[in-house]
Amino acid sequence: MPKILPISDLRNYTEVLNQVDVGAPVYLTRNGRGTYVISKIDDYDREETVEELMNEIQKGEKSLVKNKSVALEQVAKKYNIDL
Repeated sequence: MPKILPISDLRNYTEVLNQVDVGAPVYLTRNGRGTYVISKIDDYDREETVEELMNEIQKGEKSLVKNKSVALEQVAKKYNIDL
């Protein structure tokens, strides 16, 4: 269950920060609407890594559509890799 608090609870920011855990961010609302998320740095780093990976996958997919594919055997031969 997500932890959703009004931003006014930040008056006691230590109490709010104590509720943040890995995989369990705290969502802050302003005027009843979601505005901010407080999360652990480990979660942030993981999200950044996933985003970078997804961008690289998209680049690869675009390249595959634009250029013709190459057989694995051809790549292995080019780089002297035994399959």
